[in-house]
Formats: sequence, structure tokens, C-alpha cells
Amino acid sequence: MPQAARLVLSGSLSEPVIKMNASAGRQRRSSLEEFLRRGKAQGSSIAARSLFLLTLAFSPSVAGPRSPDRTPSKIPLHADWKLESSCQVKATGEKISGPGFQTAGWHNATVPSTVIAALVADKTYPDPDFGMNLRSIPGATYPIGANFADRPMPKDSPFRCSWWYRTEFRSSENHPGRRTWLHFDGINYRANIWLNGRKIADARAVAGTYRIYEFDVTSQLAASGANVIAVETFAQTDTDLGINFQDWNPSPPDRDMGLFGDVYLGQSGPVTIGYPEVTTHFLDASLDRAELSVIAQLHNATSNQQAAVVTVQIEDAQFSRTETLKPNETRAVRFSPADFPQLRVEHPKLWWPNSLGPQNLRSLSLVVAVQNEISDSATARFGIREITAELSEKGYRQFRVNGKKILIRGGGWAQDMLLRFSPQKADAELRYVRDMNLNTIRLEGQLDRDELLDLADERGILVMAGWVCCTHWEKWEKWRPADFSIATESLRSQILRLRSHPSLLAWLNGSDKAPPAKVEKAYLKVLADLDWPNPSLSSAGPDPTTVTGPSGVKMTGPYDYVPPSYWLADPGKFGGAFGFNTETGPGAAVPPVGSLQKMLPPEHLWPIDDFWNYHAASESFKNLDRFSGALKATYGPASGLEDYVMKSQAMAYDAERAMFEAYARNRYTSTGVIQWMINNAWPSLFWHLYDYYLQPAGGYFGTKKACEPLHVQYSYDDRSVVVSNSLSEKFSGISVKAELYDFDLRRQFSKEMTLDIDSDSVRRVTTIPPASGGSVSPVYFLKLTLYDSEGKLASSNFYWLSRKAANIQWSKTEYFDGDTSGSSIYTPASPYDDFTALNHLPKVRLDAAAKIERDEAGLRVRVSLRNPSEHLAFQVHLGIRHKKETAEILPVLWDDNYFELMPGESRDLSAQFLSANALDGSPELAVAGWNIEPAALPLENPR
Repeated sequence: MPQAARLVLSGSLSEPVIKMNASAGRQRRSSLEEFLRRGKAQGSSIAARSLFLLTLAFSPSVAGPRSPDRTPSKIPLHADWKLESSCQVKATGEKISGPGFQTAGWHNATVPSTVIAALVADKTYPDPDFGMNLRSIPGATYPIGANFADRPMPKDSPFRCSWWYRTEFRSSENHPGRRTWLHFDGINYRANIWLNGRKIADARAVAGTYRIYEFDVTSQLAASGANVIAVETFAQTDTDLGINFQDWNPSPPDRDMGLFGDVYLGQSGPVTIGYPEVTTHFLDASLDRAELSVIAQLHNATSNQQAAVVTVQIEDAQFSRTETLKPNETRAVRFSPADFPQLRVEHPKLWWPNSLGPQNLRSLSLVVAVQNEISDSATARFGIREITAELSEKGYRQFRVNGKKILIRGGGWAQDMLLRFSPQKADAELRYVRDMNLNTIRLEGQLDRDELLDLADERGILVMAGWVCCTHWEKWEKWRPADFSIATESLRSQILRLRSHPSLLAWLNGSDKAPPAKVEKAYLKVLADLDWPNPSLSSAGPDPTTVTGPSGVKMTGPYDYVPPSYWLADPGKFGGAFGFNTETGPGAAVPPVGSLQKMLPPEHLWPIDDFWNYHAASESFKNLDRFSGALKATYGPASGLEDYVMKSQAMAYDAERAMFEAYARNRYTSTGVIQWMINNAWPSLFWHLYDYYLQPAGGYFGTKKACEPLHVQYSYDDRSVVVSNSLSEKFSGISVKAELYDFDLRRQFSKEMTLDIDSDSVRRVTTIPPASGGSVSPVYFLKLTLYDSEGKLASSNFYWLSRKAANIQWSKTEYFDGDTSGSSIYTPASPYDDFTALNHLPKVRLDAAAKIERDEAGLRVRVSLRNPSEHLAFQVHLGIRHKKETAEILPVLWDDNYFELMPGESRDLSAQFLSANALDGSPELAVAGWNIEPAALPLENPR
């Protein structure tokens, strides 16, 4: 596991000296050869911070350095913790960390866990995600819609007190010359740490959410019997560099205080090694020759000079060098192709982002030996890939992967509000990201677990990481000297942790604002010192700096609903499809009824009230007024909950599709777009492409449609039909058909074309003429289809277009704090598109058949649909649920959803489930939609 800023104690215990070091992924073997052999065999399936947790038998080696008999290299300290407020415990850390201290009445906890997460888990507090339960937790009574991050903690809050974490463990047998390290991968925000009655660090040294700590506790461990760790944690304040959700959702009243990262013990010899990374440089555009460099952190944990032999193995290549370390020295060891020809690779198998190629991952093993004994070891997975960035002729930030331009399409990522982590949920979420054909997630201060990064490596999802906006992180004029130190040390911890992952796209030193020169220079020095292999930006906003010049990106908004035509109609000032927009989107995202029932009490499901607003965002987005107003104007007043939700899905589908299609059509005048956001920290009505419960809905499928690798689409500005190919291959002999119908399905226009399209390109193929023949249809329907050279359907798209198109009121754009030079909240329209005629579509009953199958991919439901009527089946929605339930069985990957069927049209679709027993019980297929007669079809599990 990537290790931390090591807090190595020298001199008296009251004068800690902080030194950077790491000993990632220690693996002990009976010999160097055996270790490397096993590392090669297993390295492809373990992460950069992976550790073997098995106790192995060690014996002296003749062929290589000896590995002394001892315990496993990592001892996790997850279970059997106790938790209590210091306001309830009248004892010192010396007493609490002593053997036999009584914890009767304390709360049980596991680690990682924040204080409130533990209190929710043991039922002290109710589920904070439901209704307004969060407000029943003491200290959470700040005004609804306010940003708690900017407010002092209430004086009566129980979280103004520090909270103690305590655990006991038995130490294993120590061996001469071996050292034991105590690791903390995340403490929020400050802490005093005690071990066996002695303070090993205090809150002056242990401060900062994003710092990682490691302490040499060899001399403090009991030789036998119980050891006790006691950690007194202090919540972050409004003037700390902590974790914040800004206006995304409410904040927990403890501000996520506590041990939110892993706690564990590790062992080493006198010299440790960790944080390995492999960087790539291609010698030419052919990508046939790559030069690799291997870098890792060495630390001499002794007061004597040490000669350390570092051995590297990458698959079949093995090489070594000797490094002489001064007493207590920490520095990087580097292996370059100039010194080691094995690092020159011919015809390498590359790592590519989603849709551009495979995610080839390789294994790296490192061993450091001192006096012919293995002292420490580390493993990592890496991909051979090179990410660069430049400014285009128009000044837009253009990223390249392996020399190839890439249009960044992604969304903002949020951790769980209580920082709880589920590997299964994270896996499902990144499978959703990939399923939507997106290639990037942005972590704005939400620098999630290593497991998430491992999944991103495997799924080919790029990660844009950086600090959060607006709070103390961007109030540099109020920084104290300690803040400057905490900020740079936080960056040091995170860059060491992140740098080995091939999924990392870039690091952002600021969010809404760029840091002042002093801070930016300090950040850049950390990046350079730690061999950060990827681009870095001054911020996610457009302001240039005196240090690095223009960022090449924009943060213009909008963040609330705008009509589909907005993205191509923008006169060049707002969030339209040009440049790189680091956060934007059409705002609210109302979940389906099944999810609303999970988050709201039955009596508050309808009409919209304060319970709904509590699950909106905050500040400028504390209610659904703008979205609901646009919905009423566009689709007509909602007759009830189901009608409101159905219209919301159509709104979200149309809006998200339009945004991503506009950026695709205009590449590479447009170079990137990050939807704000992709997921939620808690059940929310704002800013997601799938909801907190993993329910994909209208926005999800509109995004998935727009981002198809080979795609046919419509342009709202010039009525052109466009083929977008984001793949690295050329297509010849494809055929495109465009058909325009009036509201009564009388065909107004039809054209079919055969064409070729180059790789990574866009081609306009025809223009849809204005309605002719005196047609006064209130709504038109445009059906687009694309077939490959073998006649197989590759893309289909269906639009509803208003005769009374939206008139966007650019001069009435609303801005944050009224600053017209900054980000826009939204731009209204008057009138909006008029789709009220859709309320008069005749009802349709669809023919449906479905069956459950088990194949190599897992559990799947295959569905066949047919529209036997003479009418359009609009926004058809399929779901698999248990009998008599509303909520769908999740997570699930549908081929398509919220789609249309013309009269007589048939479609075959499938739904893949990510759990092997998801369909146990009495599952059924639910068929519904805008004008669809609801139906339920029982499903039988195959025997």
C-alpha cells in the first residue's frame, strides 16, 4: 500500500521530525529469485499498494539476499476499535492508551470510519440519507441550503469536542534489526496519537486531511502481551484545509472527523522502499519504441550510513544498482534506459483509455537488500502510456494519450458523504462510467481510495485530480504559516500515492481559482521533486498566472437547466461547445420513483416540499425552481409524481445528449467537457448521471447515446446531420439514413447516404430542411440510423423537435455573486421549446418477451419488444424488479433505455446484472414509458 509521509521520531518524543518515505507493497520471500518469480506471476492481479497478507515460511537463501523469519509484512488494524467523545471521557491519553483501561459504554467501531459513520453504524443516529434524518444529528441545525463548510461549528455541537479511537492488539515476535511501522492513511483533521502510554505524535504535527503518516514504533511496542493505540481526533474547522462538499450536498456535522483511512502495522529492515512508478517516453509517433524509467523512494531508517542494493524486475527483465544512503536520508532512486538497456521496449503493448484500445497492465517488483538480507520490497502495476497536453491555436487545453488527441468526456466524482467506501459499489460505478462511453472522472478534492484508482486503471477511466474550490483551500490571503506547510505536505502525500496509476490524466493545483505565485511555485516544486509524470494545471478555471500562464480551460457553467440548443447556440462567451469546460451541465437530475421512495417519507413524495429541497444542492441550487419552471414551460404542468418524474427523464435525456453531442461535433475546437456531476455523495436531486442507489435514468442513457464511439447525431444550430467517429480506425462504406416526421408520423423528409469516415473525425453528411408543405405540426420527430459496411446497425438516434424553438436569453444569464466575468448559474429561455403536444400521444401497448440467461459475462435478461400499434411509442422505459416492488434491481447495464419505437418497429435488448444472485426470488420485467400502457412480465430463472 503506498505509504505515507513517515513521521520518524528523533530526539525527544515531543520533537517529531517529519520525513517522506514509503515501503509500499512489502512482500517477503525465501530468496530474491523466489520473490521476483512470485511477483511476476501475481503482480498483474494486485495494485500498486497491494501486499501479500499470508504468513510464509522463510529460509536462508544461497542464490540471493536472505529474508529473515518473521510475521506478515502487513497487519491490518480494522476491527475491535472503541469510540467515545472526550467530553464523556475524563482521562488523559496516557491512561486511555494503557492496558486495562475500561471502555464500557463506548461505541464499537471499525476503521476506516468517521465518527458519525460509526455512530450511524451502531444505530446511535438514524440513517442520515433518508428524509431529514441528518438534521436530527446534533450540530446539523445550520440553515437548509447553507454551505456548512464556510460556517463555524455550532457551539452546542458534540463534535466541537475531540473524539477518541482506541484499540488493543497483540504484537508479533520481533526480530533483530527489524523495524515496525504504524501507518495512518487518512486522519481528519488533527490528532494526538498514543501507543502504550506514550504520545508518539501530537496535533501540531498530525494535521491535514490529505496527509498520510507512518511512525517508527519499534521501541514503543510491548515485547509480549497487549499493545494499545489511542488516537484523539479533532474535527476540521472552517479555516482548515480539509475535505469539503461545497454546494453539492449537506455536510455531516462532524465534518467527517476521524480515522477515515486504513490503519495498519508494517515491518522492514534498516532501509525501506516504496511509492514505485514507471514513466514512459515514446521515441517516435509510431509508438513502436518506448523508453521506461523506474523511480521509487528510499529511506534509511537508521542513524548509520547504509549501502542498499535495489533490484528491479519488470516481467523478464531484472537489474540492480547500489545506493549509499546517509543516516536518516530519504531520496528517490531512479533507473533510466541510459543505464539499463532493459528499459528500452520494442513493440510495447500499450495502456489506452476507454474506447481507444486495451488497458494492458504490467507488474513491477522492487527489492532493497542490506548486507545480503532483504530489507523491504514493493510492487506496482503500471501501463506503458504517455500523457501530454498543449494549448491549441485558439488557446484551448488539448490532452494527448500516447501522442493521440483525445476529447475528454467525463463527470465530477463525489465520495460518500460519510466517506464510507464499498468496493462493490465503486466497481459498479466505474462500469457505469465505461458503459456511458465516458473516459474521465474529475476528483475535485474527493481524492478517493486506492481501490478506486485501481479500478480506473483496469477500466480505462482517466482521472483528473486536484484540490477543492472556494473554502480555505482558496483563501490564500488568510493562510497561516502552518497552512502553507500542510498544503505542500498534503500534495506530497497525494502525488506519491497517485503517480503510479496509468489512469491519472492531470493534477490541478487549484479549482475555481489559481493559487498565487508563491503557492503555485511551491506546488510545482513538489510535482517536480516527486517526478509527477503527467500534465498539471494551475486551476480548473481560465485565469492565467504569472508562473504558468493560461490554463487553457474554462469554468463558465451553466449548472442548472438550459435547453438542448444552448450548447451550439452559445455566441462564444458561455458554456457552449468550445474549449475545455471543467465543470458544467444542465443541472437537476430527478431520480425515478423507486429511488425517491428510498429517500423521502411517503407523506412527502408529492407535491415538492422542503424535504425535496433538503435533497437538492445548496446555496444557488437549494431548490428545483428553475428546473421545474422549465419543465412546466416545455412539457406542461405535472399532474402528479409519476408525471413529473417521467417528464424529468425526458428533460434530462434530451439535455445531456445535446451537451455531449455538441462537444463531440465541435472537436477539436472543443477539447473536453466534464459534466457536473457524475454521481452523488448522498441521495440527491441534483447533478448526477446515475443516482445514489445506482439507478441509471434519463440523463444516463442520453449520455450513453451521445458518446457512442461511432455515432450519428443532429445539430440544433444548422440542422446538419453529423457522423462522429471517436475510434482509432477508419470506416468505409457506412450508410446513414435521416427521416423527418410530423406529429402524426407523416414523413416530411428522407435521405440515405453511403460514405467513408476517417478515424477520430467528424463529418457532416446532410442538412434537414425546414418543415415544408404548409406543415404546422407542433412537434417533429427525426429518426437517424447508421449501418456499417456489412449492413449491421451501428447507431440510431431519435429527436423530438419543437416548431416553437427555445429563445435563449443570453442577456439574462445569472452569475454567481453577480460577477459577469465568472461562472454562470444558468441562462433562461423565453419561450422554451414547446413539447406540450406530447401529452396527447395515443396510448400504446407493446408486445414483450423476456428470458434470463447465464453466459460468460454473468447474469443477463434478454428482451424482445415490438410496437404493434400505428402510433409512436415514446420514451420506452424497461426495468427489472421484484414482484410488487417499484424500485429496480441494481446495479444493471442496459443496452439502451428511454428509447422510441415507431409503428411496427421491433428491438432486442439485454440487461446485464453485476451480482450473480441479483434475480433470486420473483423477478419481473416492467415495461413503461411516456405513452406506454404499463405491463409486467414474470421472469423464470433457468434451471
